[in-house]
Amino acid sequence: MEIAVIKYNAGNIQSVIYALERLGLQPLLTDQPEEIHRADKVIFPGQGEASSAMRYLRERKLDQVIKNLKQPVLGICVGLQLMCQFSEEGNAECLGIFDVTVKRFPARSKIPHMGWNDLKVTGGVLCQHLRQDAYLYYVHSYYAELSEYTTATNDYILPFSVALEKDNFYAIQPHLEKSGRDGEQILKNFLAL
Repeated sequence: MEIAVIKYNAGNIQSVIYALERLGLQPLLTDQPEEIHRADKVIFPGQGEASSAMRYLRERKLDQVIKNLKQPVLGICVGLQLMCQFSEEGNAECLGIFDVTVKRFPARSKIPHMGWNDLKVTGGVLCQHLRQDAYLYYVHSYYAELSEYTTATNDYILPFSVALEKDNFYAIQPHLEKSGRDGEQILKNFLAL
């Protein structure tokens, strides 16, 4: 199975590659459209700031590449946020795969939402087979609103989307590569699609 990890102006991508290697895979880190299109599965991970990441994607026309992929695509952390319609972080127009707005958490609690926290699975396939007390590792100051695409939620200050699914697009807010066996299970679920 050929796995493409999209290379763009974001951090933490190497950790995702290591997580895939622990599963016995040899992913390809690339920003080349032909290599991304050829892959069986595509992973769009990262940490970073939404508006600068979108600028980088647009400059290389990767925004159009990602939106038009037909194979399973997984967005992780900022990848989830960039797959939404709009982000308040830098007032960024994003990819629009999910008709969802990404907002900043209100300042009435500790921001960023950082550390181990649970999730409530409400449907979909990405979070199947998780332990009932599954915990994942979160680091984010912005959140995707609840929507018809939401398949898992969390409540930090207010309820937000932990996972989104639409057609061949899947996205998750926490860092799977840092989430131990629960994160590994979600990666396995995606790879099995």
